[in-house]
Amino acid sequence: MLVLAGIIVLHITTIILLLVATIDNAWWVTDTVSTDLWSRLELSNSVWHYTNLKNYPEEYLQTVQATSVLACIFAILALFVFVAQLFTLPKGQRFTFTGILQLIACLSIMIAASIYTAELHATDTEGGYGHSYVLAWISFVLTFLLAVIYLVLRKKSE
Repeated sequence: MLVLAGIIVLHITTIILLLVATIDNAWWVTDTVSTDLWSRLELSNSVWHYTNLKNYPEEYLQTVQATSVLACIFAILALFVFVAQLFTLPKGQRFTFTGILQLIACLSIMIAASIYTAELHATDTEGGYGHSYVLAWISFVLTFLLAVIYLVLRKKSE
């Protein structure tokens, strides 16, 4: 029972991290600019001003946006499938479908963060990656860990 609670807490934590990484505005930060996957905030006269993302290759940006959203969707779906499998899966069977969904979420966030790293700020010399970017990579590790756990985990035959 404690293992089950730990898995569910880890899964919910991973979902929250994925959502924060996708929504929050700190993928690339400087002293006067904060950029996320959707917009750019520029500081002028002590006020943050919202601007559209310009000078970004649109095909890469849309790929990063889409795969980040897909990672969130697949992680949430995997949680619902896991709970459903707890009640419907025969005893002794593995949580394979949940593990596959979690693995797809893992690959999605890895693709998003990798493309963001390689294509969107490869030549920038000012600024650095923000906490949302770091959360995306932490989410990748946690979703991979959960995928392995689900693929190995068997339903107890009590």
